[in-house]
Amino acid sequence: MSFSVLTEKSLSLFAAMGGWRTVAEGVASRVLFLITYLATDQVSTSALVAVGGVVVFAVIRVFTDRKYWQPAIGLAIFGVSALLAGSTGNAVDFYLPAVLTQAVGGAVFLLSILVRWPVLGLVLGAARGERFSWRRDPSQRRRYQLCTAIFLAKYVLATAALLPLYLTERVTPLGIAATLLGGAPAMGVCAYLCWRVLRAQAA
Repeated sequence: MSFSVLTEKSLSLFAAMGGWRTVAEGVASRVLFLITYLATDQVSTSALVAVGGVVVFAVIRVFTDRKYWQPAIGLAIFGVSALLAGSTGNAVDFYLPAVLTQAVGGAVFLLSILVRWPVLGLVLGAARGERFSWRRDPSQRRRYQLCTAIFLAKYVLATAALLPLYLTERVTPLGIAATLLGGAPAMGVCAYLCWRVLRAQAA
């Protein structure tokens, strides 16, 4: 399979999972919460503004793309964040799901490497139509292991940065770190590095 087909199928899988709009919703929600909290010092108000932003994205997506489950997932995730922060009155709790996601994601990716069923192999193997045939190719398996390790490093770094900030209740640096390390910027770097690894394979 050519690299162009791999790229096309991978992008199709990414689009099916929500694409850049889902990424934008996550970034916007975290940024809106932090900015509103710094301006008002009101946790409930900040949570409502953040969820309101996600609602606007969801409505636009429903009316323009006729997609429902992706915006519903986004609303559920950030609805939980808002409920946590609103119920405790503690601003850092808005970012607790992000902290937990990084920690759990790291554990899952590490386990997949240890048992030699790397997450990126499963995802990209499905996108390429390989199913599990890549496991019989040592070179291909190593590349998928490396790609999974790249994301694992991101999860470990993010957890190491976010958890102390959450435990010490440092809202501003936590919000920035959650947006950068737990959001689109870090994921974009990982995706680019994996693209380079797989591109070298196709060359």
